[in-house]
Amino acid sequence: MPALACCVDAAAVAPPGYAAFFAGDSSLPAASPFSSSTAASTVNSNSTHWSTAHSTALYRIEGWGAPYFSVNDSGNITVRPYGTDTLPHQEIDLLKVVKKVSDPKSVGGLGLQFPLIVRVPDVLKNRLESLHSAFESAIQAQGYESHYQGVYPVKCNQDRFVVEDIVKFGSPFGFGLEAGSKPELLLAMSCLCKGNREALLICNGFKDAEYIFLALLARKLALNTVIVLEEEEELNLVIEISKKLSVRPVIGVRAKLRTKHSGHFGSTSGEKGKFGLTTTQILRVVKKLQDSGMLDCLQLLHFHIGSQIPSTVLLQAGVGEAAQIYSELVRLGADMKVIDIGGGLGIDYDGSKSGNSDLSVSYGLHEYASAVVNAVRFVCDRKSIKHPIICSESGRAIVSHHSILIFEAISATVPTAMNPVDLPSILDGISEDARADCWNLIQAAVRHENETCSVYADLLKQRCLDWFKEGSLGIEQLASVDGLCDLVSNMVDASDPTRTYHVNLSIFTSIPDFWSIGQVFPIVPIHRLDERPDVRGVLSDLTCDSDGMIDKFIGGETSLPLHELEGNGGGANGRYYLGMFLGGAYQESLGGVHNLFSGPSVVSVLQSDGPHSFVVTRAVPGPSCGEVLRVMQHEPELMFETLKHRAEEFCVQDHDDEGTYAALVSTIARSFHNMPYLVAASPCSLTATNNNGFYYPNEEDYNAAVDSGASEDEHWSYCYA
Repeated sequence: MPALACCVDAAAVAPPGYAAFFAGDSSLPAASPFSSSTAASTVNSNSTHWSTAHSTALYRIEGWGAPYFSVNDSGNITVRPYGTDTLPHQEIDLLKVVKKVSDPKSVGGLGLQFPLIVRVPDVLKNRLESLHSAFESAIQAQGYESHYQGVYPVKCNQDRFVVEDIVKFGSPFGFGLEAGSKPELLLAMSCLCKGNREALLICNGFKDAEYIFLALLARKLALNTVIVLEEEEELNLVIEISKKLSVRPVIGVRAKLRTKHSGHFGSTSGEKGKFGLTTTQILRVVKKLQDSGMLDCLQLLHFHIGSQIPSTVLLQAGVGEAAQIYSELVRLGADMKVIDIGGGLGIDYDGSKSGNSDLSVSYGLHEYASAVVNAVRFVCDRKSIKHPIICSESGRAIVSHHSILIFEAISATVPTAMNPVDLPSILDGISEDARADCWNLIQAAVRHENETCSVYADLLKQRCLDWFKEGSLGIEQLASVDGLCDLVSNMVDASDPTRTYHVNLSIFTSIPDFWSIGQVFPIVPIHRLDERPDVRGVLSDLTCDSDGMIDKFIGGETSLPLHELEGNGGGANGRYYLGMFLGGAYQESLGGVHNLFSGPSVVSVLQSDGPHSFVVTRAVPGPSCGEVLRVMQHEPELMFETLKHRAEEFCVQDHDDEGTYAALVSTIARSFHNMPYLVAASPCSLTATNNNGFYYPNEEDYNAAVDSGASEDEHWSYCYA
């Protein structure tokens, strides 16, 4: 917007008492830094001293983060890798991890680009152990006469190292895997070859002959495989193929329960759910197996109420109904051994401990396990049936906490400066109606009538816009009117003071559940938490899409308390880092390549006794521009050749030397090699060097390109080094 002209003698045209207003007198109350919220009301926001305790309460960190996340005395988020058993010196400072990962290799860093996923396998191990311990405690306390044996549904996060870690960490207590498709089954088969021989391999999902063949082959390979029937027709294939392979299958049935989860995640439950068999279909399966002499193969009952079960009341109702079906299958002669309660073990995304929200649950691991064991035991004891093995398919509760998405805020919108307004230039040339709106706006502003100000500002803007479209108003006058409206809005706080923080991220790639189903995750600055957050903001990503905006946060908030972006802020080289927590389930597997933004870089971090309490055990750069182009069937090598030849023609035409050509080609190659995200200015990114209109990141890169004299093959290998 053009700068507004300085005010001339406003008293000559303004009603008495208004001249000071147009001269820039900001005696009207200023907008508050951010409005109070439910979370913020628990802290003294007017205190001149801000502590990490204030930030912990403001962002509800103890509510959603305990026992794995806290804030240290430096104001940085730390990871407690062993949960409640973590000692103070074992906490991992996320800002130190970010520095190690992002610093250039020349100073001992790893040189990775943002966005970044930090995995903490120690947390993953602790979640598995805690889940198993909760069930074992409930089993002992209630005199349950069998055991718990869980499986991890790989759909939650199919990353190789995540699945391999789960198999390794779960091996001591026979923790297995669940697959819902053929590639997931192949993945599970391969990983379980290195796991506990008793670990279950649960085969869910719709199945064709090839899927069933693979599952039976897994059984033949001594994997403890169970084929769960999702459709009645699948049984015919199981019987036919098992006979051909001479494999005695272990079969389960998925039951459609009447108990229904009413929340968003309960859409697959109830009689009209997507998966499973009705009681009528289950009886037909029993009859067919009996006729085939295979009723002893039916050994497992599976059901799924829905993800994020909000309360143990609903949980017990569903488990009780399923246990009754289990007991009936025993009565009908099936050799039942396992009751698989499916998923549904929820996590508290917003720290509210509420049983009436898709974002929270009103129980912990021990309450969940106790409710399940009690419901199964009650039915079995009443029917005098042997207690079955209890299996659960808890994915979200296992992997969510161990993965943190870290990204940068690279810029922010700045409120319009409250410049004096040239009132005569505004009034000159506009219609009488517009003049009336202008004076009404001024009077409402002086009276602090915020809503009225908004009404008159909208009327004034619309009238002037109509005149501008007709060609009767110049752009200077239109800008002056906008300036007047902005000035009034700032002074009386009639507009939303929320700023937009632009983040180096694709929501569609890294947080797809927010875009697709409105799932809210905790988002918190990972540093500067010993400073008061002075503004509120929403987060806008890099994509050219209006949906690429995070404007909903935990606690029902529509903006997030944030700090000003400063050149020397937070001791992080002027950068501002945000973390999205509890996103380890589904986000990576569901993310797409909208605008051809690829996935983030990934590092694994283990706790160590070194000076920084951590060691980076694995670092994987995010997919490059060339790799993401290849996903969409483009051929980066041919694209590079095309651009290289065009660059050669251009340089010949402009009589550029060979050094310029070599530098240009190397820069193109580097672009194919780099990630699609922005590279923020840093101490290692010097001012660009300009040579005949071409810009290179720094003088060192330019000189290297000029001196390279690389061949065509060397240029391309540099791209994919």
